[in-house]
Amino acid sequence: MNNIIDSIEENPIIAAIRDRGDIDSAIDSSVSTVFLLYTDIFNLKTLVDKIKNKGKKVFVHMDMIEGMGKDNKAIDYIAQVIKPDGIISTRSNHIKYAKEKGLFTIQRFFLIDSLSFKTTVKTVKSVKPDMIEIMPGIIPTIIQRLSSQLAVPIIAGGLVGSKDQIISILKVGALGVSVGRKDLWNL
Repeated sequence: MNNIIDSIEENPIIAAIRDRGDIDSAIDSSVSTVFLLYTDIFNLKTLVDKIKNKGKKVFVHMDMIEGMGKDNKAIDYIAQVIKPDGIISTRSNHIKYAKEKGLFTIQRFFLIDSLSFKTTVKTVKSVKPDMIEIMPGIIPTIIQRLSSQLAVPIIAGGLVGSKDQIISILKVGALGVSVGRKDLWNL
């Protein structure tokens, strides 16, 4: 677990892959961590292996894998067969079960109002994911508030479009920033 956190601390820009065509750009970039979003069960193992073979950490977004069930058997399959470095999910039950199976967990939260903020704090304290991802990532004041209330590392993602935004997000306490724009992967 610490080597994942150390890896993101050393290189806080995370490639968020939404299109299979971006895999080669991500593995050839200087990022050390890849979030694999929007794939299907037929390509999942091949893509995870390809990313890991390039020495990068890879996380699979459980909620976005086409053809994958949304139950514990899907997590068992991911842990035993696919073997990513960890999973991402918005679902607390996925995070809890994946932790039981020894996977590193990142729980994704969408902050849209004060109630979602309070719910996030309560959920993180209850579920205890290894890390959280806050969306949209361009809300540094909220990231700063969360990091002052929670001991879990925070990643910011969503709507991040410039180097200045990345710097601002990191300055307020985020450990890393997940970015879909390829031109920001080599900063």
